[in-house]
Amino acid sequence: MSRKLAILILTLFISVAVFGVETARKTLLRDSFVLTGIDGKPTRTDSNNVWLFEFDSDASDGKAVVKAGASLELLPSAALEKMLADVNERSAATYRLWGRVTKYKGKNFIFPTYFLPLSKAEPAQPTKSQESRQKNDLIISEPNDALTIPKEIIEKLKPRRIVRMAQLRKGLELKQDFILADRVGFIERSEGEVRFVPDGLGRRIEGISFGLLKCQELERVEAKQSAELERTRFKVAGIVTKYKGKNYLLLQKATPVYNHGNFNN
Repeated sequence: MSRKLAILILTLFISVAVFGVETARKTLLRDSFVLTGIDGKPTRTDSNNVWLFEFDSDASDGKAVVKAGASLELLPSAALEKMLADVNERSAATYRLWGRVTKYKGKNFIFPTYFLPLSKAEPAQPTKSQESRQKNDLIISEPNDALTIPKEIIEKLKPRRIVRMAQLRKGLELKQDFILADRVGFIERSEGEVRFVPDGLGRRIEGISFGLLKCQELERVEAKQSAELERTRFKVAGIVTKYKGKNYLLLQKATPVYNHGNFNN
């Protein structure tokens, strides 16, 4: 084999490899991309209690595209819990979903924030008065119909309140998602789960922790921790939610905090 031919083959292999990597990257939606009302249905995997959302149409962030028929894993959230409770009440489990896309270790996920059912609830032998009211009900049945979202719903899509320490000690009886801002603590892995444990600069806040949801910021923090020799505190901000009685945190920002020996670990 001549030298020129060997160089040509090597160049071809490199081009294919680079093209393959770039193609794989383009298939991922960017982290924090907002889904503003995508139609589809929740499905559960057979192997574990993981829920997916199957898209009825393509979704794009302007660069990457998730094709119709593809599915992304749904992250735990208060909205997801409400949607799953609603599934058995519907003749067909199809929904219009709002949420935030995250990216973690080469995969996309959806953090659900709001949903609307696209099918009628299963009737339970309605009375005459209920039948007359049902005639006036709005039934959303077309996946691409025009839908005007009331202002109060749009406001609910954005967490507005800030969680304070008094709320944390009361056990976070959340009725909607909240923002946790500039709270210092440790990010720990226990029994296969990564959690944020708040710390009052040496005074551990007993019994309070948050499961950390898969996102790009969590992946960055894990890489940072693996490079550190000592245990590191982080000042974090993110969205607090609750799912099946457990508290979770979707990280927006995590910054290392060094005590320079002034506090004990």
